[in-house]
Amino acid sequence: MTTGPHDSPSPRRWRLGTPAVFVLCGILFVVSAANSEGTDLRPNRYTDLASIVEAESDEANVLTARAAALNREVEQLTKGLDDRAVNRYNREIEVMQDPAGLTPRSGPAVTVTLTDSPLEVAEEYSGDPNDLVVHQQDIQAVVNAMWRGGAKAVTVQGQRLVSTTGIKCSGNTVQLQGVPYSPPYVIRGIGDPGVLLSAISGDETLEIYREVALDPEIAVGWDVDVEEFATAPPYDGLLDLDYAVPIDG
Repeated sequence: MTTGPHDSPSPRRWRLGTPAVFVLCGILFVVSAANSEGTDLRPNRYTDLASIVEAESDEANVLTARAAALNREVEQLTKGLDDRAVNRYNREIEVMQDPAGLTPRSGPAVTVTLTDSPLEVAEEYSGDPNDLVVHQQDIQAVVNAMWRGGAKAVTVQGQRLVSTTGIKCSGNTVQLQGVPYSPPYVIRGIGDPGVLLSAISGDETLEIYREVALDPEIAVGWDVDVEEFATAPPYDGLLDLDYAVPIDG
């Protein structure tokens, strides 16, 4: 049986319809671009940096509070065990809690506040935009200077720093123990104010930062305060350690 040209119109429809679909899609893209004027047609997806930081911080705080509650539950259950080995380990843990940063520390303190350049200064600046913001190495330099000055405890944004704490720059924010923070960054060290101030003033990295802070074309924020009494709260984050292990063979 032979097939005539009028018996199977599908191939012809595909040949004619496919180019028409592509042309229609192109028209829709052009219309969308013209109507949006370079912006998102779904404005509800927009949010400012502060809102993002606040949302992520709230989520991290909820998870941290949940972890702390579970830790307290474990402690209560452990105390209820009448076991000599468990009691011995608990006594060892109590001894290590303070040096591990798990107990509050109070006393005189030095507080350093780092801030990005003011908006009016940033708008007039023609150099590298990175000059206008506080970086993780700036925060780390203050923290390290405080440790060298004998600080008994150090906090950033009110969060207690411990040996496993990481300060990480993420876009225009700094992450501390997984929680994002925006400037100003407040670093507080509990200890002898005179020794702490000496360590801070003698740090070469911070000396460069202070010079930049005095430059009116950049004017990043630098402020130092001495407090007669302050308290560093205990570390309340996760205590699990992640580490790599060799592959067998």
